[in-house]
Amino acid sequence: MALPQVAAFTDTYLPTVNGVTYTVQTWRDQWQARGGRMDVVYPQSDHVPVAGEYPVRSLPFPFYEGYRLGMPQIPSKVRDADVVHAHTAFSLGMAGKRLARKIDAPLVTSYHTPTGEYAEYVSTTGVVESAVQSSAEQYERWYLDGADRVITPTERTADYVRRTLGADTAVEVVSNGVDTDFFAPPEANDFRERYDLPDGPLVGYTGRHGHEKCLGDILTACAGLDVTVVFGGDGPAREDLESAAATSDLDVRFLGFLDREELPAFYAALDVFAFPSPVETQGLVALEANCCGTPVAGVDAGALSDTIDDGETGYSYDEGDMDGFQRAIERVLDERATLRDHCLARRETVSVGHAVDRLVEVYDAVLR
Repeated sequence: MALPQVAAFTDTYLPTVNGVTYTVQTWRDQWQARGGRMDVVYPQSDHVPVAGEYPVRSLPFPFYEGYRLGMPQIPSKVRDADVVHAHTAFSLGMAGKRLARKIDAPLVTSYHTPTGEYAEYVSTTGVVESAVQSSAEQYERWYLDGADRVITPTERTADYVRRTLGADTAVEVVSNGVDTDFFAPPEANDFRERYDLPDGPLVGYTGRHGHEKCLGDILTACAGLDVTVVFGGDGPAREDLESAAATSDLDVRFLGFLDREELPAFYAALDVFAFPSPVETQGLVALEANCCGTPVAGVDAGALSDTIDDGETGYSYDEGDMDGFQRAIERVLDERATLRDHCLARRETVSVGHAVDRLVEVYDAVLR
């Protein structure tokens, strides 16, 4: 059976690296590998488009460095789509919604990020932040109610959409999925040597350094432990994080942005992947770490409550409980070998291939 032609709209894409960008790119590659066509419309950037990628005029986003605001335009070459898939409710998500109406195609939208969680980036006081968050939730409710299907990466996020946003649209759970061919333990790993990392346990994180991810909690939880803390990635919270690290007694290393090709070796070099972010809709980096054999010590909040299986893929702790976070790290260190075996045994269950199988089912359902 021929796959439907899809027009995907996203407000974030290459060269920016984050969970949304990774998901859009990986789903597109998988779709094409199966003989289908999934075009991507995204804000114009330094990324050089390949066939099937259509940048639209964009402007710098003043509140968040590295992001660009795409104009809500519809490239002519995507107007023959069978399904429109919006990975955002804003800007280019509105363009996708207009296209779906214009060509009478079903609109599927992915709920990747609770937009209200980023209110602090555009506000200066608690009152303004609360107002921005409330407005964002109202807008999201309006947008999602106009979709034929809403996709969330976990059941926990699906419950949030149904309960908090009150969306009347049918919600389907489709994991973002991990490229398990790529994210696997390397046969030989010289990551420590290349980055001059010391012997002994490594506790680390990689990804966007956002204030809402509470990365400073990693430093608090590791205080007094004989570990080296390693941060990969970058973002607006990095300066504050470096300042906090400079006043601690910990050995903290900041590696900066890591090329994607380096990530499997980074994950595999860690003894613990520390993940204190309470705002994840899936926490894809935790699954990537697991697929490379590294267990996670993470907060029992948001989608991480589903992603982390205590005693199997890591250990969790209650949000705000720094003693609990430290105990989770210590338990992972103590049980590292057993947890690694459990993580590797579950690799196929989180593969992107399974995710795209589900995506086919969702598209078929809305087309019927």
